[in-house]
Amino acid sequence: MKTIMGPAIFLAQFVGDEAPFNSLEAIADWVAGLGYKGIQIPSWDERLFNLTLAAESQTYCDEIKGMLADKGLSITELSTHLQGQLVAVHPAFDAQFDGFAPAAVHGNPKARQEWGVAQVKNAAKASRKLGLTAHATFSGALAWPYFYPWPARPDGLVEDAFDELARRWKPILDVFEDNGVDAAYEIHPGEDLHDGVTFEMFLDRVGNHPRANILYDPSHFVLQQLDYLAYIDIYHSRIKCFHVKDAEFRPNGRSGVYGGYQSWVDRPGRFRSLGDGQVDFPAIFSKMAAYDFPGWAVLEWECALKHPEQGAAEGAPFIAKHIIRVTEHAFDDFASGGADRALNRKLMGI
Repeated sequence: MKTIMGPAIFLAQFVGDEAPFNSLEAIADWVAGLGYKGIQIPSWDERLFNLTLAAESQTYCDEIKGMLADKGLSITELSTHLQGQLVAVHPAFDAQFDGFAPAAVHGNPKARQEWGVAQVKNAAKASRKLGLTAHATFSGALAWPYFYPWPARPDGLVEDAFDELARRWKPILDVFEDNGVDAAYEIHPGEDLHDGVTFEMFLDRVGNHPRANILYDPSHFVLQQLDYLAYIDIYHSRIKCFHVKDAEFRPNGRSGVYGGYQSWVDRPGRFRSLGDGQVDFPAIFSKMAAYDFPGWAVLEWECALKHPEQGAAEGAPFIAKHIIRVTEHAFDDFASGGADRALNRKLMGI
């Protein structure tokens, strides 16, 4: 069995224009001081990281790794959540998702998609140069506006949407294969890959591509009322990234899973800082250890109540406490009589 690496932290929710959140070196000092050992880097934020340069320059990648190593930090994964979203955007969301791309491609869905695809491919190349084996991203969505079948969906609409999604991602996944990196889709409402069934639909259409994998985040399953422990049992071989994020679901007589269009504070299902929600993390970390999860436990902080700096400070010791140092021998080895085939036959009466 493997011991999960960590604690680590996803930087996306902490980046800002004020120090120490406005450069990779400064924010690295901050998270190292909190006790983190790894960072997941949002590759779209050039205050921290130049993805295009990283895809081209081994020297740049080595300099980034060396600077972080001097602070006791490793890169866990790069993230292209925003760029991956742009691989497949339903027209209903065009205006909103333009903000994920450079101004030069705003109002031009085709150019925006091409930019997003190029970015995700660059992330595969940069990951290889950084010595990484997994990458965090989103799938994008073409069918999401039709998730609730009213009015009744035309026959084949969802199937056609997933055919197109797979057509767009297959060449990208091939680039990940060429670079020896797993693409781990965060299974997330708002994405076409938002549960087990939809992941299977996609996986089937990309021919069970070995690089089509999962970023596991139990908080999104709490909000969907999906069994997040059984999910690990079913899909553990495809789970390559792990966001440690808490959530709670407290339905009432006025709203439930869909949330009544309310703010995050007022929704029955909402994200919480670690330890403040309902996620059974001891059970999750136990399953991850039992299934030899090969990666990092990465805090993703999203809470409508708690200040992010408090959430980050509490996150490192919380994760460290839950990481299981796996045993190298069975607890009852002291009572073992050793291997004796003759004794085994005698005990069975044969």
